[in-house]
Amino acid sequence: MSILPEQTIDVNTIIENTSETNELPIPKEYAWDFKKDDFILKDGKFIIVEKNEAIKIWIWKALNTTRYRYLAYTWNYGNELEELIGKSLSRSAIESEAKRYVEEALMINPYIQGIENFNVEFDESIMHVSFTARTLYGEVNIGV
Repeated sequence: MSILPEQTIDVNTIIENTSETNELPIPKEYAWDFKKDDFILKDGKFIIVEKNEAIKIWIWKALNTTRYRYLAYTWNYGNELEELIGKSLSRSAIESEAKRYVEEALMINPYIQGIENFNVEFDESIMHVSFTARTLYGEVNIGV
């Protein structure tokens, strides 16, 4: 048994093929426990989720992956929020840049149509972002 999906979906391939067929496959991901930061297993087996739950997992992973750092990902995947560390910017500038970085990270996904209700909060030196992502299947609330 492999931990890798039987069918992998490459976002770049989907983007290229979408312009030709105008149909996207239903997104699928392995179920993820966001609090434990680990897969969810049932009877020792991976659970596959679809549509908004899969998109929510993709978003969470993209926002927890630094862009350009890992050779396993294309340069389109991940985020650049780390660039804000140590910058002497005003709070409003940091919030604006955080929103821009999040939008750049997520809007490459053809299932995501937009981001609304973007909010930034600080807990000492830790920045937390929350927002609503509009997807082809409705809305998902995200907090990272």
